[in-house]
Amino acid sequence: MHRHAVGVLWVLAYVLVVSSPLLFMAVRPVPPARPFLLEASVTLGFVAILMMAIQFVLIGRFQSMSAPFGIDVLLRYHRHIAVIALAFVVFHSLMLVLHDPALVAWYDPIGGTWASRTGAWALYAFILLALLSIFRQQLRLGYEAWRMSHTILGIAALASAVVHVHLAGRYISTAWKEWLIVGICVAMVGAYAYIRLLRPALLRRAPYRVTEVRPERGSVWSLALQADGHPGMRFLPGQYGYLRLASPYSLDEHPFSFSSSSQDRGRLEFAIKELGDFTNRIGEVPPGTTAFVDGPHGSFSTDLTPAPGYVFIAGGIGIAPFMSLLRTLADRRDPRPILLVYGEKRWDDVAFRDELDRLRERIALDVVYVLEQPHEGWEGETGFVTEAILRRHLPSESFERHVFICGPNPMIDAVERALVACGVPERNVTAERFALV
Repeated sequence: MHRHAVGVLWVLAYVLVVSSPLLFMAVRPVPPARPFLLEASVTLGFVAILMMAIQFVLIGRFQSMSAPFGIDVLLRYHRHIAVIALAFVVFHSLMLVLHDPALVAWYDPIGGTWASRTGAWALYAFILLALLSIFRQQLRLGYEAWRMSHTILGIAALASAVVHVHLAGRYISTAWKEWLIVGICVAMVGAYAYIRLLRPALLRRAPYRVTEVRPERGSVWSLALQADGHPGMRFLPGQYGYLRLASPYSLDEHPFSFSSSSQDRGRLEFAIKELGDFTNRIGEVPPGTTAFVDGPHGSFSTDLTPAPGYVFIAGGIGIAPFMSLLRTLADRRDPRPILLVYGEKRWDDVAFRDELDRLRERIALDVVYVLEQPHEGWEGETGFVTEAILRRHLPSESFERHVFICGPNPMIDAVERALVACGVPERNVTAERFALV
């Protein structure tokens, strides 16, 4: 089935699950009608619970779900929909208080009935989860600590909400209605448990060994892995994987694009730039270290987007997936024309520039470098990748090339606007963004 059709089916399934409370609330037996604020409050509460439950699946990295959209799209949706779900939870409680001001006592997490306490616990856990996510950098909360707190608070909030619904018991007074909502929530959390517990156990059967840690220009390291006791991983050029060192159960895992050719499935390479605590230590990883790779993930690949030619636009370490694409196309002796526009701060920071020169001898590759801080005597493009630069270099053939963009979010936003101004159809543009968390 075409991946766009699969995407439509996933969207329909999401809408069906989220709207299911509205459906089973209307199925007999139903309680007598109550004032509008109460009924609206109950509706928001049910929908919010299922929206929160589905969050566990959205971040589960299921390939069948992420393939039509890309994990970066799912994670952005995860963040946006979490805000909406939290708003529903807050309005659920506010509507109750507007109906009866005495119900403000339900905000007491240790007083009242168990139904009110569990409701308050769920509300405060959801709020704390959101605040820690929004202000993680300001609080200097490490990624691993944030991830653990995110998981614990999410499960605690969802469990409290389900208990609250059970104890409130108005619209799920029949057994099948209660088991329906509980079953959905358990299934969603179970899917997340599969990702965090069972999948690492499976990864233990497919370890890799670090064979080389090679310095590149611009504080970039090429980390090479060799499959240890298994044939390796089939991946598409441009995809990425989640890397763990030492243990498959480690919370210290990070997504990196494959930079190696997809034609050698037993060998993987990642291009990693020194940008944080983990990446700053990459150069210190000794050969022989055991590694585990969860993947492949992503839909940023020419194999999934056939076209008569391509334009690659990279910003900084955004060159990583393009190295995989270019190396693979060269190994396949692909004759299609490719334009690479590569933006970097300084000439000495341009990673892989020597290999790009060699690749130009193997495939129909043109490279345009754009330097933010050019050295004296530089005669190429300067500044950022702008509409003017693109107009000077975009091919003028009658056929339409597909454009791939990878780099920091501000760069992608600016380039997307510039491409539209240059007359490139949006359907011919695919972007992969950094800063997913």
